[in-house]
Amino acid sequence: MKNLNNLLLGLAFCSLLSCGNQQKEISVTSCLFPKGVTADEKARLAAHVVPSDRQLEWQQMEFTCFICYGVNTFTDAEWGTGKEDPSVFNPTELDARQWAQTAKDADMKMILLTCKHHDGFCLWPSAYTDFSVASTPWKDGQGDLVREVADACKEYGLKFAVYLSPWDMNHPDYGTEQYNDYFVNQLTELLTQYGRVDEVWFDGACGEGPNGKKQEYDFMRYYELIRRLQPQAVIAVMGPDVRWVGTESGYGRDTEWSVLPAAVSSLTAIAESSQQETGSGTFLPEGDKMAQDLGSRTLLADARGVIWYPSEVDVSIRPGWYYHASEDTSVKTPQKLIDIYYSSIGKNSLLLLNLPPDKRGLIHENDISSLMNMKRILGKTFEKNLLEKAVSSTGEIGDLTDGRLETYWQGSGKTNTIEISFEGEEQFDRLLLQENITEGQRIERFTLECQVGDTWQMITEGTTVGYKRILRFAPVRCNKVRIVVSESRDLPQLSEIGFYKASEEEQE
Repeated sequence: MKNLNNLLLGLAFCSLLSCGNQQKEISVTSCLFPKGVTADEKARLAAHVVPSDRQLEWQQMEFTCFICYGVNTFTDAEWGTGKEDPSVFNPTELDARQWAQTAKDADMKMILLTCKHHDGFCLWPSAYTDFSVASTPWKDGQGDLVREVADACKEYGLKFAVYLSPWDMNHPDYGTEQYNDYFVNQLTELLTQYGRVDEVWFDGACGEGPNGKKQEYDFMRYYELIRRLQPQAVIAVMGPDVRWVGTESGYGRDTEWSVLPAAVSSLTAIAESSQQETGSGTFLPEGDKMAQDLGSRTLLADARGVIWYPSEVDVSIRPGWYYHASEDTSVKTPQKLIDIYYSSIGKNSLLLLNLPPDKRGLIHENDISSLMNMKRILGKTFEKNLLEKAVSSTGEIGDLTDGRLETYWQGSGKTNTIEISFEGEEQFDRLLLQENITEGQRIERFTLECQVGDTWQMITEGTTVGYKRILRFAPVRCNKVRIVVSESRDLPQLSEIGFYKASEEEQE
């Protein structure tokens, strides 16, 4: 979309910002390269682009909950038509508090609700359409599911987010400029009637409406409204703050940069392709695989600037996004969810996991069981950081287990290596690293090595780190290890290091 390009390309020249008593080279969200700079200098400048406060808060959530619910739940469909009889929507035991309790128990930090999907059915009594819960037998037409979810999130200490599909198969004005007014009116309702909203989620779906026309969405107008009414909210994934990873499989890239070239035509194509096909909606920009390079030095060389544009991985716990009784035995296993965890959160992305409530209005028991077992098993794996048993190191490691980005180890340029000694031999098969992204994403390549006799043996290696990177490898036992950052765009900064041994149930 042209409007998305315009917003993302609203760059500023890199500048020095005052940080306490120090002056640090920081560019918040974007940087326009001066003319004539070398490729190496572009990489160095890119290393000092940092997230906005809203983007940083979003990234630190790590794990969030998607709730897809609507008429599709009751028609046993994935995509509606906009011609459904609203009376089909009639949950018998709907309990938004159960949804919030489930998310809270799973350590999710936010619920994103599909307030309106492509069929146009609204889960709140909008003043601008009758195609809503107001026309259903649920609570005799007096219900407001958006309010119930917002209130439940507040009660359980969760953030609240809204999904409002720009595509509307029901509204007669779809395909005309009047529809943008309608959409803005509905967006205003959601942003003013339910308290704080922490994320607004758009996809790029743009099909035909009831009149056979397609709509030209006025995204710039939508964004400006959100910034004015809910300035703390991130706008995803058809938006300037958060991008879609490009697949609904749950698997992100091995090399995931949050700082990307500002030539965003490919990023726009990814965003626009979300939810384009009935079913998976998976976008495959290079034929049979997801594009793996979005932010390398090669791409930076021809860029005129960079933006901070982090990745979100969305996936459903079931094959479909809406509940179907036929899928009760196809819920992803705890081990599959754990694999997705390492392949999303463990690869510098946020994981948005869909938990579709059933016709009762409850998250199904099978979904809850799998989710809670995932949490329990991962809890055992990450219960004890072996770094706390270290007796010596080449750098200050006491602050690298406190969970704070602001306390970090920084390489010197000459030596970007941390050596760590344990009192005795320790066994581990997981390495967790975090960069201090409040000063940028910098690391391009690193290795983990163990000392065996007088020699160092490489155990595993990785490329980007970003907010969080977790590597899995065969169990090793040793009493001395080192992390070597071999390539970095500027002095590397590690705010967290963790060595862990996976629980046996991870392997089942």
